[in-house]
Amino acid sequence: MEHVTETPTVRTPAERFTGDVYLNLIEAPTEPAHLAVGLVRFTPGARTNWHSHAKGQVLYVTDGVGLVGTRDGGVVRITAGETVKCPPGEEHWHGATDTTLMAHLAVVVGDAKGDGTTWLEPVTDEQYTGALAAVGR
Repeated sequence: MEHVTETPTVRTPAERFTGDVYLNLIEAPTEPAHLAVGLVRFTPGARTNWHSHAKGQVLYVTDGVGLVGTRDGGVVRITAGETVKCPPGEEHWHGATDTTLMAHLAVVVGDAKGDGTTWLEPVTDEQYTGALAAVGR
């Protein structure tokens, strides 16, 4: 057993996120499972860039209200207690609404080279505003 009493909070890299986003890495992808788990906190309006995961991603919302969008224009509003499952290879983004913080646990399975995430371009303000409108904000 390993008892971890604290994980440091770090600001996420600006080249992968828009706005203020903070991460507590709970588990790094190591042998044998390559599981990566992080608690990610988004301030209002903050969001990830477009990205995909080689083996998919599970998001479990712990607090607040957020959005998850996909390349085909799909968008869902997410709140505490809800889970979103992004299949392998699906390009998507996630973040807070424009008025509310959002925090989620992000879970991915990587490989020996990392967490299997492919980072892409930022979500534009127009795409973000469109997503807000799609969910009635």
